[in-house]
Amino acid sequence: MFNYTVETSKNIDEAVESLELKLKEDSFGVLWDFDVKKTLENKGLDYEPNYRILEVCNPKAAKELLEKNHMVGYFLPCKIAVYEAEGKTFIGMPRPSELIKLTEDNSLYDFANDIENTLIKVMDAAK
Repeated sequence: MFNYTVETSKNIDEAVESLELKLKEDSFGVLWDFDVKKTLENKGLDYEPNYRILEVCNPKAAKELLEKNHMVGYFLPCKIAVYEAEGKTFIGMPRPSELIKLTEDNSLYDFANDIENTLIKVMDAAK
């Protein structure tokens, strides 16, 4: 499956705050917190649900992967979406193990799988 998504009882802000704390515990940081709703509204476009995209990175892992294959940069930093749909809040991401397959470099799969497992653990703990 392309994505990993969990439902949380937290609101958007609480979920993002929880994610930031849990990511930090696993040597990941949030490089950018893109508030889609606010950005679109600032451009004069109505967009109702709250939707934020966190760009997250573990610098050591990113450096190591980029040294192995520069195409990995096409997927970096990792993205975690936090959004509302049908009155519920969700946390989701594209699976790094699925994205890495696009490089057709099998030597990267285990590394991507490790990152994916860490991010799944973080998301599960943050919900």
